[in-house]
Amino acid sequence: MKTSYKKEDVILLLKDITGIVPFSSTREREEKIQRGTHYSEMLPIEYKPTNEYLEMYQTALKNYSKIVANATSIVSEKIYKNKGSDVVIVSLARAGTPIGILIKEYLSKKYNLKDIKHYSISIIRGKEIDHNALKYILDRHNGKDIQFVDGWIGKGAIQKELKKSLENYSDISPELAVLSDPANITKLCGTREDILIPSSCLNATVSGLISRTFLKEGIIGAGDFHGAVYYWQLENEDLSYDFIEEVKKYFTYDREIISGEVITDEKSLNQNNPEQKGIIEVLSIAEKFQIGDINLIKPGIGETTRVLLRRVPWKILINKKNRNDPVLLHLLRLAQEKDVAVEYYDLNNYKACGIIKEYLDI
Repeated sequence: MKTSYKKEDVILLLKDITGIVPFSSTREREEKIQRGTHYSEMLPIEYKPTNEYLEMYQTALKNYSKIVANATSIVSEKIYKNKGSDVVIVSLARAGTPIGILIKEYLSKKYNLKDIKHYSISIIRGKEIDHNALKYILDRHNGKDIQFVDGWIGKGAIQKELKKSLENYSDISPELAVLSDPANITKLCGTREDILIPSSCLNATVSGLISRTFLKEGIIGAGDFHGAVYYWQLENEDLSYDFIEEVKKYFTYDREIISGEVITDEKSLNQNNPEQKGIIEVLSIAEKFQIGDINLIKPGIGETTRVLLRRVPWKILINKKNRNDPVLLHLLRLAQEKDVAVEYYDLNNYKACGIIKEYLDI
């Protein structure tokens, strides 16, 4: 699969379907998804950010890369403690791909590991992991060395899908490693806080110029990897390595990382109840707003950003405690651009939550 990432940073186990699959508008996709078409059978037209939004992204990158670097360091140390020098990083395309690159970079420099393998493969909610890609990896590596990596956990749907996918692979750990886990799902996280990972603010232009992954009979054969598109037309707008390099600047390799949660600035901003799973809060939101399908509720900064970028949002919830938090400025900008209602709400695990508009209301 062609990508703007360097081969030494990641091997994308994806089928290149560039030029084969037409792109669908956001409204067309949303209507089809809620009528029963699986989201993986369509590709969205990429959101083209305004100059104002790009300026906000650059500000977020400058202000929050140190937080991301700190979370990367902590989760990398947890991975190394579990897997040692034989670790094989398998990131989940595409949000997990830049995080996998950062973890590979940290471990390589900290422990002088010359040849950490990093593959990026597809997992699709309701369709499981790409078993052909996983077989490719298992033909070359031991299952016990595999560590799956993603950017963040929203309510835990992908972690659940991963566990289901790996039921017949007894030697592979299904525990997902992420930078941010406000849902309190995995032990392998950099923080429980709902932090802003700047790569979540953009789509392909911060993800090696690849699309989200695709799976449809007739285009993806029985022996194929899941598919993706390479956006060659965006090469002049590619910011993938800007993100990687900015975060890397804040890595420190001469200090001992202690177990526990990352403190993101002079004071801890972690407002979570460590006993509560994020799904409890999601169910409460569903009851409050009479939403029958919890898949329409996307908690966390990263997931809320995705709702605004590639779904049809109904409403954005902002934690009342974070009303003036600059970490949420990009969400407010997107909501303004797309004329989406913002409600300040008592959230416990998350700083923000996106709610997708139901088909009948579109």
